[in-house]
Amino acid sequence: MPCQYPFISCSDCGPRFSILRQLPFDRHHTSMVDFPLCKECEADYHNPENRRFHAQTLSCPACGPELQVIDPRGNSIGSGSSSIDLALDCLRSGQILALKGIGGFQLCVDATNQAAVERLRRRKQRLHKPFAVMTADCAATEQICLVNSVQRSALTAATNPIVLLVAKTQNGIADAVAPHSDWLGVMLPASGLHLILARRSGLPLVVTSGNTEGSPLCIDNEQALHDLNGIADLFLNHNRRIQRRLDDSVVKCIANDISVLRSGRGYAPMVFPAPRAENPVLAVGGHFSNSFALHFGEQYLLSPYCGDLKNAATRSQWQTSIRDFQNLYKIRPRSVVHDIHPEYFSTQYAQTSELPKHPIPHHLAHILGGMAEHQLQPPVLGFAWDGMGLAEDGSLAGSEVLYLDGTEYKRFAHLRAFALIGGDTASQQIDRLAFGILAQLNALDDHQDLAFMKRLSTQHQSGFMQMLKQGVHCPPCTSAGRLFDAVACLLNIADYNHFQGQAAIRLEQLAAQSDDDHIYPFKITEETVAIIDWRPMLVAILNELNRSAPQDIAARFHNTLAEIILKLAQQAGVEYVVLSGGCFQNAHLTEKAMQKLHSSGFKTFIQRKLPSNDGGLALGQLHAHQLKKLVTIR
Repeated sequence: MPCQYPFISCSDCGPRFSILRQLPFDRHHTSMVDFPLCKECEADYHNPENRRFHAQTLSCPACGPELQVIDPRGNSIGSGSSSIDLALDCLRSGQILALKGIGGFQLCVDATNQAAVERLRRRKQRLHKPFAVMTADCAATEQICLVNSVQRSALTAATNPIVLLVAKTQNGIADAVAPHSDWLGVMLPASGLHLILARRSGLPLVVTSGNTEGSPLCIDNEQALHDLNGIADLFLNHNRRIQRRLDDSVVKCIANDISVLRSGRGYAPMVFPAPRAENPVLAVGGHFSNSFALHFGEQYLLSPYCGDLKNAATRSQWQTSIRDFQNLYKIRPRSVVHDIHPEYFSTQYAQTSELPKHPIPHHLAHILGGMAEHQLQPPVLGFAWDGMGLAEDGSLAGSEVLYLDGTEYKRFAHLRAFALIGGDTASQQIDRLAFGILAQLNALDDHQDLAFMKRLSTQHQSGFMQMLKQGVHCPPCTSAGRLFDAVACLLNIADYNHFQGQAAIRLEQLAAQSDDDHIYPFKITEETVAIIDWRPMLVAILNELNRSAPQDIAARFHNTLAEIILKLAQQAGVEYVVLSGGCFQNAHLTEKAMQKLHSSGFKTFIQRKLPSNDGGLALGQLHAHQLKKLVTIR
């Protein structure tokens, strides 16, 4: 029987960034300095013919880290080989295991046990957002999901990301793992410890971040015992220190290639080629899905995913991470670039700095991030479609189409504005969006039979109408993401966003069930800044609600947006088109748009390594700062 050593490592595997104390990556600069090599490992390390030659993280049962099992009261109840047996008993009995992984703690439970998954949801207070699943190998993955060759390559890559896959029906996975979703996020074991648990349990396992919802990932044994007490039934710890957090990376197959949705373990930090920096620059990114970035030498360096900066603990950890990066790479920025939104914590952080400050428009940063990844030079037509960002005129935007040439950029087009009833509340309570759109179409009386209208009390409807008529707390927005939400609500597949993008994801999944290729009517005004008039499309959708299948309506909505992208590209007459922003993590929309653009002779670029959501903003901010002499920011 193989030794089943949980910390097995060679020159191609094992932790790196999460255990690094300082550069360069040598053993004495990592947490492995706590584990002097035994004679056998020492011999392998110095033998150039051995695959463990200069593998900085190598060790063995005689000289490496040790496992320990802790109960919720902090008592040690097992160590060494018995730890695995206790952890397996925990999982098989439907209990929740807190596992110290490569970049932090993870919460694990039997993914086939509905009651166990529901218990994890309640305890973690994560009631809706899907969990990821870990399987032992590709064969086990293919029993529960459809896997193509591109996805299989991503699953088996050394980066070991979570890969979004279409779930098979009746696959044995508990409904509570990914409720109301056609997809499962699946990963293979990323360490020897994960592999032993997956193989010996014989179970697909939910593996999710070891934190309380919204807080940073736990990395310290004592912190985990404190923060995860009340969630985990058992703790599988070890004594190798984690120096810095790394969430699992998430990827998705879009247009026959892998696109990174969240950059973490295995991918981050990310390095992109850049023009030589005169002085180092710090970019602090956005407020949601934050990553920050540094420009020094001839590279842009993007940090791992840091999370949403709405939680005090996450904000504190984010600031610590910025200082840590500067110390690790021995860099002292001479200036800082940030978003123009004054309420973003990242903007407020930059404003308190003594460094020279350079505000960068949100959607320009999206497009320049895509340009930086692909090293594109203007002229470029960029589509920055997302949930929300501040436009330069102070309006709430999310469908910016920008034209960039060698000397300047200009706003080329955007969606016709519609009301956010209650402001940002409408980003979650999306029935407010649908109500506002019906009001704008003068169609409220004709559509009282819609499911979301029946859910709204007479008092709510009256209140919303008063707000619209008086213009009280109903800011106009031009967000493509919010338009997705409104259509999802009209189709009665969602009425609330419990997590970012929930309604839009359901709409994408619904559209993928149809091969309908029809397009709804729309208008694009001939003005200096073209207005994309969505009203003809929404009227057509309302007329079809009782006559067409929901999946066909969803498909036609996506088709229409792709056609709008093509028409605007033809109007601009620019060869290079960049698609960026969270809406282009929608594979159905992106693939439709790319097909139309390619067939019409355009060269289309989407972000692959760089997340196209706000996780890529910091890189775009750096590139905007670098190109300030080429692009007049106005």
